[in-house]
Amino acid sequence: MTAESTVPSPGGQARDLGFSPVSVMPARGTTAGFRFPARRPPARPASPVPLLAADLVAALLGAVAFAGAEHRPLLLALLVAASMLLRPHPPRPAPGVLDELPAVCGRIAVAWMALAALVAAYAPHHALSAHTLVVGFLLQCTASCAGRGLAHWRRRTALLSRPRTALVIGPAATAQRVSAAVLRHPRCGVLPVGIVAEHPDGADGLPVLTTGQEVQRALIQNGVRDVLAVHPSVRTQQGPLLRALAESGCAVWEVDADSPSYASREQLAGFACRRLDMGYGRRRGSRGKRALDIAVSGTLLLLVSPVLLVCAVWLRVTDGPGVVFRQERIGRNGRPFTLLKFRTHRPVDEVESATRWSVADEHRMSWFCRFLRRTSLDELLQLWNVFWGDMSLVGPRPERPYFVGKFSQTHPGYAARHRMQTGITGLAQINGLRGDTSIEDRARFDNAYIDNWSLWQDICILLRTAAALVRPTGS
Repeated sequence: MTAESTVPSPGGQARDLGFSPVSVMPARGTTAGFRFPARRPPARPASPVPLLAADLVAALLGAVAFAGAEHRPLLLALLVAASMLLRPHPPRPAPGVLDELPAVCGRIAVAWMALAALVAAYAPHHALSAHTLVVGFLLQCTASCAGRGLAHWRRRTALLSRPRTALVIGPAATAQRVSAAVLRHPRCGVLPVGIVAEHPDGADGLPVLTTGQEVQRALIQNGVRDVLAVHPSVRTQQGPLLRALAESGCAVWEVDADSPSYASREQLAGFACRRLDMGYGRRRGSRGKRALDIAVSGTLLLLVSPVLLVCAVWLRVTDGPGVVFRQERIGRNGRPFTLLKFRTHRPVDEVESATRWSVADEHRMSWFCRFLRRTSLDELLQLWNVFWGDMSLVGPRPERPYFVGKFSQTHPGYAARHRMQTGITGLAQINGLRGDTSIEDRARFDNAYIDNWSLWQDICILLRTAAALVRPTGS
């Protein structure tokens, strides 16, 4: 969601980015503007079957060394099991067999030594001889390298015949240079088809796309699957565009085009690169996060139900009807939902409710309402939002549509907070960023939480939040 004008926001000043980003699609569900294609299924990763078959056949050939040995079927089963468990996984889509030769041979050696140690421990009179170990190791290494080499050759051939089309985003000169380098190395398996930049530089090369409509057209006509961001400013200045492309099913890569290469196992035409997680698709462990939300919120709702009842009755008696305060907030991927709280303040009208920033120091509150806000008891009803699925226990705090529009315009990275489900507490809150504090700092902490999310981090934040409740500061 975006505002029509840039407005200074609480907790920080508006920032002039000095750049007019390429226009991108409006929020889905609107009729104005245009849309990128709906999310496509992610590109299929390279099948593991060829490499798995190569390792299996190599283990079977290595077992030829067991000829004449006692319990040969058992030894064969143990060797195959050890070889499969220790099989190396390629760090890149299609490395060469020489790249993984040390890993292949090293793991095969470990498998044979483990097998020899196991036999010597449980059947000393059938211990494998040194000759058997050396012959078996050499046979399996030779077969494994040959089989893997064939599998990698077939993958490289497939990449050459069907490369992944890509858009390159960044300053036109840098993007043209990176595109030319990638085109000179077709073995990368990536085919740049267009440059996305604010202004064309007049140089020859790929077509420069300067509007969202042109990006949309290129995306559809070329079946673009990869996006290469070739300048550090792209992540902040073109964040909405990157997220829109990621939502449509593209893989987003950050390419180190100018500065000395950072350590990276991923390479593209000699450039170091890394995959950017734009927050779309189901993350590993997200089901565990949802299970934690249901278990904790459900348990807490049962435990604190007497407290909720007392608060509701007291508010009804002292302040009249309207105990529960309902307000529209923006959740994951910009979807609105209704947030529940105990009513501690009665706005003058709906405009004040939607646009007034904070009432933490409102003198019109009764002492009980101020107590609820200082102790955060007014937010206990949000446990129902968590249980229902509108929110999570841990995540960026949801904000009203009016402020989401303002902050998205004035603070780079604020809109990216909506990549993940919003929460009752979060990394920003446990670092003191509540109430009238820096929005820029909040966005930075929230994005850091999303980028490094883990279920254990959620548990740590919940424990630190519980500890902080003994020294309430209000909201």
